[in-house]
Amino acid sequence: MSHRYFAFPIHASLSNRKKCLLEASIRTIPAVMSAYAGDNGKLSVYYTGDLPVYKVTALIHQLGCAPKRPAPSCHQPAEEQHLSLVEHRRATIMAGAGLVGLQILRVASPGLFNTLFLARSAFVLLVARNFIASGVRSIFVDRQPNADTLTTTAVLASILSGKPESSLTLLTLSNFAETLTTYTAERARKHISHLLRLDQQYVWKIEDDGHEIRVAVNSLTIGDRIGVHLGEKICVDGKVLSGAAAVDQSSITGEYIPVEKAPGDHVYAGTVVQNGFLEILVEKLGDDTAVARIVHMVEEAQIRRAPVQNFADRMSNMLVPISFIAAGLVYGATKDWQRVLNMLFIDFSCGLKLSTATAISAAIGRAASRGVLVKGGNYIEALAGIDTVALDKTGTITVGKPQVVSIKTAPGIEERELLLLAASAEYHSAHPLACAILEHVESQGWTIPPHTDTETIIARGIRAVVPDFEDICGGSILVGSWRFMQENEVQGAGFGAEPGAEHGYNLVYIARNGELLGVLVVSDPIRPTWKKTINQLRRQGIDEVVMITGDTEQVAKHVAAALDIDAFHAEVMPEDKATLVTKLQRRSQVLMIGDGVNDAPALAFADVGVAMGGRRTDIAVESAAITINSEDPLVLSEVVTLGKQTMKIVRQNFAATIAVNTAAMLLGAVGRTNPMISALIHNAATIGVVLNSARILMFYKKVW
Repeated sequence: MSHRYFAFPIHASLSNRKKCLLEASIRTIPAVMSAYAGDNGKLSVYYTGDLPVYKVTALIHQLGCAPKRPAPSCHQPAEEQHLSLVEHRRATIMAGAGLVGLQILRVASPGLFNTLFLARSAFVLLVARNFIASGVRSIFVDRQPNADTLTTTAVLASILSGKPESSLTLLTLSNFAETLTTYTAERARKHISHLLRLDQQYVWKIEDDGHEIRVAVNSLTIGDRIGVHLGEKICVDGKVLSGAAAVDQSSITGEYIPVEKAPGDHVYAGTVVQNGFLEILVEKLGDDTAVARIVHMVEEAQIRRAPVQNFADRMSNMLVPISFIAAGLVYGATKDWQRVLNMLFIDFSCGLKLSTATAISAAIGRAASRGVLVKGGNYIEALAGIDTVALDKTGTITVGKPQVVSIKTAPGIEERELLLLAASAEYHSAHPLACAILEHVESQGWTIPPHTDTETIIARGIRAVVPDFEDICGGSILVGSWRFMQENEVQGAGFGAEPGAEHGYNLVYIARNGELLGVLVVSDPIRPTWKKTINQLRRQGIDEVVMITGDTEQVAKHVAAALDIDAFHAEVMPEDKATLVTKLQRRSQVLMIGDGVNDAPALAFADVGVAMGGRRTDIAVESAAITINSEDPLVLSEVVTLGKQTMKIVRQNFAATIAVNTAAMLLGAVGRTNPMISALIHNAATIGVVLNSARILMFYKKVW
């Protein structure tokens, strides 16, 4: 039996001792005949039979010889992010458990509870240490108090009033919010870093003698030649040297029809060869490929979109100086610490934050019941200000799956006969147009006749021999383009070039024994409720609807006219989609809707990105702020309505919280209340605005 070869990536700067140890360890595997660790970061393994790749990989990692991976692109190292997440989670558990434990102790043993005042105060300060540090830092570094300064003030006021545990509720909710924020950011970064690998670790490299060897993608260099076979994913950007194939480029361009590739054409990483074979000259690898640039653009947008303070934080920051000024003025005028504590114990932040959190949670929960995932409360707020909607076409406006929409037959030919002959010829084809024909025939419940011979002509069509079947006459069947018919000298009156192309249609011609039988019009249909959705969006204050697509201008023009869209941009690459969204943002708040990898940069850069439909890709979901699982576009207008109504309720809560707490502060300043009454008024106001926020759940039961 001849030896076979396999290459594994290893660390390029291993010591000679470690290389020898690695080689010796690999040779202990029974199938391995020889192993050599080179200086080029490649371990060459020659073997017979079946090579247990997982054992080789495990040994490489076990001996510390695996290649270094780049550090994640983010604000802070991954280890620090993990520690931050762990710390917030620990603080949430501590605050919640402490609150429950102290309340039980107060009821069970009041004497012991009072005796442990210093211990209770120390525990509260321990839980609040991060907020205290941030609040103090904002004073001495930023020269401006923030929401954490107000929280710190509330904690200190609770200790001074003899009730330190009263601030544990606020600390529990605040730490829980920090935990969710950190977890979401970390999960998004990890998913994006995984996308860079494209799920393609190995590739067929063509040697100088023409033989193909399976090597790791990481071992390729610029100028290498690789072979990509049927069903395999292209993992580099390059130029076709030989071969012909239909390549699915929907992950890059969004176009659902495979593109025929021939020598001299360029191909991109992340695309899939649907039929045929390509020999490709490697031009770009790794981070330089088109799909990697898409991922990096998503990362850049994630970083550019820093955590945005919501209305409650901004309002709290504005009211912090007022609270301190009021306390100072009261002390200066009365020298009465009882009244000062009234000022400090009435916390605007509690009502503002809790009511806002409840409103946002109710909105997110209500959206989830409709199959809509909203990744953060700031996107609910952003929805209220949206005035421009940008739409992808393929898979978003359209179904993303071609269908037979019209049939034209020659005189004397029935539609059933035409469809069955076409389906028989296309029976084993995976081409989207073939799938459309087969699905149409199967939906009619017809039995597809068998074929005895078939040949696929790339970029043209299919030639098949179909025997007679029931009442249908068989023969030599051609199914394909008009050019395919002309090249085979097919005769047919009443048919000509492709008149439907200008409307975005694909025409499939069928001929038998040199005579044209008819034509099938195949199209990617517009979702039926998009027109109604756009009308509803306009009534909700959307001023402009724009379509951005990688499809041809003729197709885009037809779709835009059918839906009365204000403007469209056709033949747009992924990087350009993001650029167009950025330009729109100069004069408006933009909501972008898409479903593919090609839409990811635009989704990430938009004020609100929405991934919609069951065919959406993972990277679109991670890049988008909102994910709609439903295929019904009307859900989009419901989400926009939800955002506007939620922010209306939040503004009501702001007004009520400020009014009630301001009245309580005035009563406390003149000595008409004590700290206990002030706390009662404050908590009553908080409960009231929280219940107001909970109305969102009941309100949308009627709407949805």
